[in-house]
Amino acid sequence: MGKIANKQMICEVLMEAAKTDKNIVALCSDSRGSGSFTPFADTYPEQFVETGIAEQNLVSISAGLAKCGKKAYAVSPACFLSTRSYEQCKVDVAYSNTNVKLIGISGGVSYGALGMSHHSAQDIAAMSAIPNMRVYLPSDHLQTKELMKALLKDEKPAYIRTGRNAVDPIYEEGNVPFEMDKATVVTKGEDVLIVACGEMVKPAKDAAELLKAEGITATVLDMYCVKPLDKEAIVRETVNVKAVVTVEEHAPFGGLGSMVAQVVGSECPKKVVNMSLPDAPVITGTSQEVFDYYKLNAEGIAEQVKEIL
Repeated sequence: MGKIANKQMICEVLMEAAKTDKNIVALCSDSRGSGSFTPFADTYPEQFVETGIAEQNLVSISAGLAKCGKKAYAVSPACFLSTRSYEQCKVDVAYSNTNVKLIGISGGVSYGALGMSHHSAQDIAAMSAIPNMRVYLPSDHLQTKELMKALLKDEKPAYIRTGRNAVDPIYEEGNVPFEMDKATVVTKGEDVLIVACGEMVKPAKDAAELLKAEGITATVLDMYCVKPLDKEAIVRETVNVKAVVTVEEHAPFGGLGSMVAQVVGSECPKKVVNMSLPDAPVITGTSQEVFDYYKLNAEGIAEQVKEIL
């Protein structure tokens, strides 16, 4: 199986589960097309709600349905879901501890050319700051599948951020190391620890290959579970290396880098460098063009590792 967008896999998992579980309800804010949920809406019209461009209503209706025993999956662009409906996410979902899974599609700079209004570079920090809210950024469609299957089994709130486009797989079909709320070791090394999440895991893995060719070995940690953060994995892998580099498609404040630095600083002090988007409106362009410009690619990560070492 080649490239598949993570959002498409979310729909596929829910469609399979909805065959036998009529309590599963998908809700969209005029986003069924961009969220890859048109097949769900067409196949299960009685289990689908279209709210229109009304993200606050989307979240509140989802919470109401959850209180009635439904399993609500609210699908909306991450840039709007994490800002425009923030109070509803905080109060109606998290504070009330309702079984709502918030699916933030086209996260990060997926809407590159549309500019800052459509970027979600603050959502990791914002959502992680809400008590009872879990935050996940799966790295490929195979991990996304395992994550969604796990989330179907619980009744707790969660925010799942995915990108817009299909991404290269990190793992292999039938061989996906996955444990709920536990980071995955992608590569193992002794010189540096690279902690990445979401679409940044692939360039981190590729950077490890570039470094290996130069005699530098890197442990790459796929921290798909940003909250709850797998602190044990961070400490375990940090004690064996010289430095830590974090990589995220997010602003430099309050995201994965900040969280990892807190753990390393308190548990096993080592130098930590955070690679992220800048504290400024980013350039316009495709996701890859933005990543390349800010050196959030394999070459840029490898260069940063060599500099820190």
